[in-house]
Amino acid sequence: MDELRSTLVRRGATLGANSTIVCGVTIGRYAFVGAGAVVVKDVPDFALVLGNPARLAGWRCVCGARIEFEDDRGAGACADCGRTFRKGGHLVSLDAETASPVRSGPM
Repeated sequence: MDELRSTLVRRGATLGANSTIVCGVTIGRYAFVGAGAVVVKDVPDFALVLGNPARLAGWRCVCGARIEFEDDRGAGACADCGRTFRKGGHLVSLDAETASPVRSGPM
C-alpha cells in the first residue's frame, strides 16, 4: 500500500446501514448519510446525502429534524427544537445564540 488516507467522521454524524465511505473523506458534524449511499466526497456539517454517488438532498438539525431555509443565502430554523442556522452556498452553520451545550463524558 503506497498511500494511506484517513477517513474522519465528526461528532454527531449518522451513517445509514450499508453506506460506503471512500477513504480520505470527512463526514461533517451532525451530517446524515442515507442507507446504501456511496460517499466519494466530503460531506458538510448538517448535510443529508443520499444515493450512489451520494448527493446533497437537504439539511438536518442537531436533533435530526429538517432545517427549512428562506433562500440559498439566508437564515433557517428547526421547527422541532427552535435552533437557528445560517446558510452560505453549500455550507450551513449553527447560530451561537441557539446552540445548546454539547454533553461531555461517556454516552
